[in-house]
Amino acid sequence: MKAPPKRAIFIVLVVLLAAGLVTRGYWQPPLLGLLGLEADEGRYLGYVEGETSLIAPPVAGQLLERPVDRGGHVRKGDRLFVIDPAVAKAEVARVEAALAEAKARHENLLTGKRPEEQDVVRAQRNEVEASLAMAETELKRQTELLPRGFTTRQAYDQAESQARQLRARLASLAAQERAGDLAARQAEIAAAAALIVQNEANLQQARKRLADLMPVAPDDALVENTFFNVGEWVPAGTPVVSLLPASRVKLRFFVPEEDVARARIGRKVTFTCDGCPPDLKATIIYVSPRAEYTPPVIYSQSARSKLVFLIEARPDKVPDDIALAPGLPVGVAPFLEGGS
Repeated sequence: MKAPPKRAIFIVLVVLLAAGLVTRGYWQPPLLGLLGLEADEGRYLGYVEGETSLIAPPVAGQLLERPVDRGGHVRKGDRLFVIDPAVAKAEVARVEAALAEAKARHENLLTGKRPEEQDVVRAQRNEVEASLAMAETELKRQTELLPRGFTTRQAYDQAESQARQLRARLASLAAQERAGDLAARQAEIAAAAALIVQNEANLQQARKRLADLMPVAPDDALVENTFFNVGEWVPAGTPVVSLLPASRVKLRFFVPEEDVARARIGRKVTFTCDGCPPDLKATIIYVSPRAEYTPPVIYSQSARSKLVFLIEARPDKVPDDIALAPGLPVGVAPFLEGGS
């Protein structure tokens, strides 16, 4: 029997290939289902993306502690690392002492002289009062004797002068006693109060600098990476730890142009991923205003040449045993007509 010519075999293969391409919509989904694979038609393809938080010190210094490791989890308030705080602690102590001094000075201006100092003035006043009483008696006696000629004018004048001096001295001591009970002038008190406010602000600033050298986790998070080891010198503003909080994980998926009109911020979507339970929910937070071709990171044989729109969604409550790792592929259920 004669073998079929090569040209005929080539024509048959071309016909079979063309028929397979034309009818692939009928046999491809069942075949992928039989193999445990799903076709990507009817789903919006995307991936998980994480917005990391880079934690860095504001000043340079030696890394003394780093109690967290890459891949671990931290709770809100956990210490992340410690940059040598010796200088910052000394500055806090200095400002605290300056604040205590300013408060003491202000208190002193408000209370007047000490009781012991006032006791000295009162004792002097009592002494002058006794002397004045004696001088008043002598002046009265001289006043009675002068008209009768039993004393001289000079003796009378001396008694009168002595009484006037003691009265003036008594008035001076009384004024000193009243002034000692008073606070300082209002301008001095206001200046002292302003100095307290200034030192309180300096103390707050010094404590903030100290806290920046010993930062804590702002939220529960995954330690995505660490960049320095204990003992190394960390330049100012250089991250030491990067964190990935669960609240900063989002989905990025791509929707064909014919469906993007139904994508609205706040709308709920359903998505799935490898190893995830079915019907996980997410809320759309961003819809791109510009169309693009399906990016290379999304491999979709049937949609590689279609125009799509990028959409971002924030996952709702995810079970604790499910980790949406950045880069994980996801499939989002298509929008339904009239969906919320």
